Amino acid sequence: MADSLCAYFQAQVTEGGNRPAINRADGTTAYTWSQYGAGVRKVAAGLAALGVRRGDVVALMLTNRPEFHLVDAAAMHLGALTVSVYNTNAVPQIAYLFSNAEPVVVVSESQFLAKVCEAAKGTTVRQVVSVDQAIDGVLTLDDVMTCGSADFEFDASWQAVRRDDVLTLIYTSGTTGNPKGVELTHGNLLSQLEVITDLVGGLSSGRVLSYLPDAHLINRWIGQYAPMYFGITVTDVPDPKTLIDVLGRVHPTFFVAVPMLWYKIRARVEAIVAEKPGPKGELARWALSAGKRKAAAIVAGRRLGPVDSLAAELADRLVLSRIRNRLGLDRLAAAVSGAAPIDVSVIEFMLAIGISVQEAWGMSETSAVTTVNPRRAPRYGTVGTALPGTEVVLADDGEILVRGAGVMRCYHNDPERTAEILDSDGWIHTGDIGTMDRDGYLRIIDRKKELIINTGGKNMSPSNIEGALKAACPLIGVAVAIGDKRPHISALITLDPDAVAELARTRGLADAAVENIVDDPAVKDAVRDGIAVANAKLSRVEQIRTWKVLPQYWIPGGDELTPTLKLRRAPIASKYADQIDALYQR
Repeated sequence: MADSLCAYFQAQVTEGGNRPAINRADGTTAYTWSQYGAGVRKVAAGLAALGVRRGDVVALMLTNRPEFHLVDAAAMHLGALTVSVYNTNAVPQIAYLFSNAEPVVVVSESQFLAKVCEAAKGTTVRQVVSVDQAIDGVLTLDDVMTCGSADFEFDASWQAVRRDDVLTLIYTSGTTGNPKGVELTHGNLLSQLEVITDLVGGLSSGRVLSYLPDAHLINRWIGQYAPMYFGITVTDVPDPKTLIDVLGRVHPTFFVAVPMLWYKIRARVEAIVAEKPGPKGELARWALSAGKRKAAAIVAGRRLGPVDSLAAELADRLVLSRIRNRLGLDRLAAAVSGAAPIDVSVIEFMLAIGISVQEAWGMSETSAVTTVNPRRAPRYGTVGTALPGTEVVLADDGEILVRGAGVMRCYHNDPERTAEILDSDGWIHTGDIGTMDRDGYLRIIDRKKELIINTGGKNMSPSNIEGALKAACPLIGVAVAIGDKRPHISALITLDPDAVAELARTRGLADAAVENIVDDPAVKDAVRDGIAVANAKLSRVEQIRTWKVLPQYWIPGGDELTPTLKLRRAPIASKYADQIDALYQR
């Protein structure tokens, strides 16, 4: 067994040769495996010449681009740690990360250089490097690649890296307080890569997309570490708005998405079916209906009758397989939803068009993946069972505790907050509340501190309500369920910008500004109908009685959302206090 990810990377370089390792979004190859390996050698030698040593920290603030892979892998081969900075971070946030992580070198690009240089003042940063522009006081990546010593002992450097060495710092986005730097070792990640195919299927020599922020562990897991282990080709998508188009070109074999994207994919399929005219439209709607009957039977765990089985087979052959091909989701070995709860109806819809989405659960502190719904024996509505080598138990109050090889070493330079979450027996106290059946399948209820308790004493999960609402209405981008210490549930709603743009196009609206379109009758009708659909799936006490559609979009990294799209509930409650109070005065 190899000691570190470096050894796996070097094996892929040797075996991969001229096979593409990193592709650009336009389909061109940035690096073959041989070129990737040669580039990492040069960057590692250059970083060493800049004084980067084993145990030092290298920070990166980059979009999803080929240079990220080079620098991250080069630092790893030096036994250094990397930390990626969210592109949406403001100068004070970046400065905090630099003060806590203490990087010696920062690698960035032209659009972020001003922020990086300002944040680096008075910190441990000795050199800023730009991958795309030369300015005073900043080296280019080409400079770094040419400044290395010819006698730098690259092989000796990476061969000295061990399984228990820290690989990366992942800063949790945090809904309150400063982010915490999760120290993850090579062993943490390897412990998951070594067993993940037992649950999701084969991943070797496949294709993935890198489109989420690299500051988010799941993207690093999928777009950097798994490719090193399995020899996967990565396509970088620097602009998330182009993701659907890139999907249709790349046809990934392994695809992981947050629930919001699965909601968008469902809306796109429904639009594809709806826009087909005449007999073709009738055939498409029949096929989707046949697929839905099959999916409902699978989710319910019952056998499909012979007539419906034949209909589903014909529907797939004539229509649904073509839809999967158009989406670029026709060659999937595994599809996963994670980072937040997903409404089961969306998983059922994906099944209807022939895509089996496995829900997973984890957190940065447990190396991103703790449980996965196993491909061979899924239980829909759960997040599956623990990875081999991982223990999951419930505390007396239902809090989920995790112990195993994927558990972080500690929070970087933060012993007090480490002690709050990691106990002396090695259990991570996740803060999530769940239930578990006798076969070990875990169901997530909600965050321990976010449960709603209304004035009648009823405990409710806001994420369950929010998920039902978003699944019911494609126009909704973000929904916040309100109701703690209140008599009933209300909701603040923001619209999805892509869905709004499509609505404006189909209705021929010249002005699609969100502050104007929230009052459009079509929007009001769609939201009202969506709430009715969601309420039909919720218990009486969970049902949304009043709501407000806000005339603005919420962006990741803003006041309302973390960079990973988690709700900042306390700031929302404060910022929109007047609107919330008004919902209880009707």
